Amino acid sequence: MFNKLKQINDLRKQANTIKHALAEEVIEVENRAIKLVVDGNQDIKNLEIKPEYLHQDKKSDLEKNIKDAFSEALKKVQRKMASKMQDMGDFKLPSLK
Repeated sequence: MFNKLKQINDLRKQANTIKHALAEEVIEVENRAIKLVVDGNQDIKNLEIKPEYLHQDKKSDLEKNIKDAFSEALKKVQRKMASKMQDMGDFKLPSLK
């Protein structure tokens, strides 16, 4: 039983190591309306909206651009996460049976 607890603790330590490493990664996505900055943990660090898109007649364009930028940023973060996990070595789930 103590071996299982040690495996769980080791896994938790690995997860925290990866989380801290990903927090240092910065992904920037920019399109016509916005500039979005997220970290590797998918936390939004900055969102800049270009002034010309703040008018009511551009609202639908702004919404689409925000969605597009966020989708692109998430895809980049996911690729970065996979790469970081590979770089950090063997990240296997222990058998908990």
